[in-house]
Amino acid sequence: MDRRPIGVFDSGFGGLTAVRELARIMPEEDLVYFGDTGRVPYGGRSRDILVKYARQDVAFLRTFNPKAIVIACGTVSTTALDVLQAENDIPIFGVVEPAARASAHVTRNARVGLIGTKASIRSGAYERALDTLRPGVEVTAKACPLLVSLVENGRFRPGDIVAETVVAEYLAPVKAAGVDTLILGCTHYPLLREIIGAYMGPGVALVDVGEQCARWVKRQLELDGLRNQRPGAGRRRYYVSDSTEDFSSLASIFLGEDVRGEVEQIDITAY
Repeated sequence: MDRRPIGVFDSGFGGLTAVRELARIMPEEDLVYFGDTGRVPYGGRSRDILVKYARQDVAFLRTFNPKAIVIACGTVSTTALDVLQAENDIPIFGVVEPAARASAHVTRNARVGLIGTKASIRSGAYERALDTLRPGVEVTAKACPLLVSLVENGRFRPGDIVAETVVAEYLAPVKAAGVDTLILGCTHYPLLREIIGAYMGPGVALVDVGEQCARWVKRQLELDGLRNQRPGAGRRRYYVSDSTEDFSSLASIFLGEDVRGEVEQIDITAY
């Protein structure tokens, strides 16, 4: 039994979709979440800056003596996972491999769509993973830089004409490619799942990278003997680099529970 917490970080709110899944499938585990809301979004940053930010995020989470850290950010997972794994002596999990494995298994026609931030798409990480897992898979990738901002401003509900228009414009070439599987390659995107699903149609399976990552983390912790087997609900702690009030209101939507009074602001540049 290992009672140390699991650390989770993202550039803002999106990683909370992974926290929600981790809490659902491993309710007894303690979770510490850091959202770098003062520097969001990460998607348009250079690799050097992303690595710098990711190192600071990990350094902060390591002050809690975690047994593992989850990069609940598609951008960092595709650009800095190898660096973070090489520099740390605890398991560091990203979202790419779990989502690629799920997509390789789900697709019937070997045509997979991928949407993500500019940095994620530029990295080619999903294409490389899918090619290894299922050679010959055709990937149609599309950077969707506005989707993070839409989600972080609460514009993700069906009927929102702006969100629906932006999604349709971004996904038109992906839909035209005839994909039967679509990777939501950013942990913000599950909040847009209904809009995306309605546009792509019922014949397209949506792969939630946060959900797949949570399942992967559970399996790996079990294999390594790192699960916390004590009964009862684990503790959840939330930290941000900007306003706690803004985070609390939107985080409650992401998580489906009230987190007001449970969020603390920290200076991430000190790490």
